[in-house]
Amino acid sequence: MRKVAIIGAGMTPFGEHWGQGFRDMVVEAGVKALTDAGISGDKIDAGYIGTMASGRLIGQEHIGGLLADYMGLNPIPITRVEGACASGSLALRQGFMAVASGMHDIVVVGGVEKMTDLGINTVSDILGGAGDQEWELFLGATFPAIYALMARRHMYEFGTTEEMLASVAVKNHKHGAKNKYAQFRKEITIEDVMKSKEVSAPLKMLDCSPITDGAAGVILAPMEIAESFAKKPVEIITSAQASDTIALHSRKSLTSLNATKVAAKNAYKMAGLTPKDLDVVEVHDCFTIAEIMAIEDLGLFEKGQGGPASLAGKTALGGQIPVNTSGGLKACGHPVGATGIKQAVEISWQLRGEAEGRQVKDAHIGLSHNVGGSGATAVVHIYKSD
Repeated sequence: MRKVAIIGAGMTPFGEHWGQGFRDMVVEAGVKALTDAGISGDKIDAGYIGTMASGRLIGQEHIGGLLADYMGLNPIPITRVEGACASGSLALRQGFMAVASGMHDIVVVGGVEKMTDLGINTVSDILGGAGDQEWELFLGATFPAIYALMARRHMYEFGTTEEMLASVAVKNHKHGAKNKYAQFRKEITIEDVMKSKEVSAPLKMLDCSPITDGAAGVILAPMEIAESFAKKPVEIITSAQASDTIALHSRKSLTSLNATKVAAKNAYKMAGLTPKDLDVVEVHDCFTIAEIMAIEDLGLFEKGQGGPASLAGKTALGGQIPVNTSGGLKACGHPVGATGIKQAVEISWQLRGEAEGRQVKDAHIGLSHNVGGSGATAVVHIYKSD
């Protein structure tokens, strides 16, 4: 396998884009990534795009063909990749394998979702299809309820408190306030979270990631030629994916995502690293409990210590291990197909020393963690810079 590097990265601001369509956002992110890499579209050999539900959200299918057309990349192959909220990271994994294998040299990888054109109840039902439609969504269990079950069990087993959950949101909003691409750039307090409207106990509105429009893109190349394009290429040193039962009721534990644990174990093994080697991490915090479970499952903290660590500020900028410097899904936003790519963009900026206002000092090793559904799919990438 060849070594693979990110040579360009770009994204749109995340938020409610009433004046931009699906294809407009992808073109914007793609052009930014190409410009960052200093190359033109005729250098691209292939592309992969992650999007979860474009057919139901905007009535558009055949996304690969659409984007090859509107990005001016015909006749190269562009392939759509779907894995619920992990669609972006799965697209990145496909691009990584294409370059690593020698099948292609220069590959564009993107993620996009246009979610705000429909009402919140309709969007919630569409997102619910990422779980077990027959045994969860059909019976009324949307994702806030499913993650609330996880939170309740975590509180029961480990003494996790609602204040600990709230501290995750507070930290991510503080980071997001420093990110010009974030949907929410306003700091909040634990009291704000605790007083926000209850969605599914114990989760409140400010424990939940928003519905978002946005796109992100990266350009991949073999490391041996990466430096001829980019002054600061960021190597993807490993890509790992794992699966678990799609329904929550079939799992052995409600307080851990086994797919995350397996993907992380494989990623660390392939990279020859441990959690202690990481300088900055982006995790899938669709709900505050999801971040707490993620930092435990990734081995950053012992099981049951994710809540206390968050409350103590150990995952904040300047803390033991900065987590979600972008603001995470919670504050930066969660256009589901774009999230995994946004994570890669943020880690690239961090490792290049270009994360304006939220830079982790001397960051050289980063990790991104992206989850599909309530944990049926998990993808972990590890990155490094010289």
